[in-house]
Formats: sequence, structure tokens, C-alpha cells
Amino acid sequence: ASAPALEINLLAKEKRLLEILATERKQGRKVAVFLEHTGTRDLVPTLVDKLHQQGFSPLVLRGQAVKPEQREDWLQENLATGQYDCLLCNPNLVKTGLDLLDFPTIVYMQSGYNVYTLQQASRRSWRIGQKKDVAVHFLGYRGTAQMTCLELMAKKIAVSQSTSGDMPESGLDILNQN
Repeated sequence: ASAPALEINLLAKEKRLLEILATERKQGRKVAVFLEHTGTRDLVPTLVDKLHQQGFSPLVLRGQAVKPEQREDWLQENLATGQYDCLLCNPNLVKTGLDLLDFPTIVYMQSGYNVYTLQQASRRSWRIGQKKDVAVHFLGYRGTAQMTCLELMAKKIAVSQSTSGDMPESGLDILNQN
């Protein structure tokens, strides 16, 4: 005897993530999904379950499981199996020293307040050797602290880039009304 499968309710951000994943998979593109809260309020296990239920196969990078100097090899070994279509991890784990050329699309399910981490993690796919257009998505709910955070990040990035002569017209800059 078997029990019926549990139906998992999807939140709006999760539904949008699934749309992005489905679109990217049709185009033969893998997606890196960044989540800040991977410690005490870890959403990764729940998201993994939801992705599996929807037919996706996520690869999860955990800091305590893979040492920084081993991450590039670990990633390549896992991708060589051909079984993964997305990567789930904290952006702090990939912000330096790691190329994510196999993941031309990045989705931020959560973000923090660190401009350096956001910019560096976002650039992991946009590296020398990347042959595909890179897309970075930020998912958030209107009127929440997360959107306030993203607006603040947009302002910080705009100030940082304008002092170096680079005036952005896309990405988080859309949130910067100043």
C-alpha cells in the first residue's frame, strides 16, 4: 500500500523560479540559485524538495561540506554526471575564485546587504570564456524588507559605479529612482 504524494504549496517566488528554470532548461542553460539564509533559517532543503517534485535536479553546494580550494573540482565532477540542471548555494561560497561558466543564468531568491558579495557572486558566470549571454534575476515581494534591501543595494552599486565612470542602465538600477 502507498500513500498519495503530498502536494507542496509553492510561494510566488518559487513559482517564478520554476518558470525561469523551465525556460532556461529548454534553451540548454543551467541556473545558479543563490540563497543567503542557509544557516539557522535554511530554506535549501524545502526548496530542493519542491524542485524535485517539479522535475528539476538541483546540486547543493554547502560550505562545510566542500572546502573552498576544492569547490571548482567538486562542481566539475558533479556537472560531468549530467544529472543536475541547477545549483543552489549561498552567494558567499562562490564570490571569489570560482567560475560558474556552466550557469549563465543566476537567480537571487534572497540577498543580503553586502554589495561586494552581490557583485562578485553575480560575476561568477560573467567571466572570460563565457560564450553565452548572462542573465541575473532578483526575486522579491513588493513592500517587503527584501525589496527595501534590494533598493538600497541598487543605490550603493550606482554610487560605486558612478565614481568609476560606469553608469548602469539595467539590473538592480531599475530599483534606484534617484
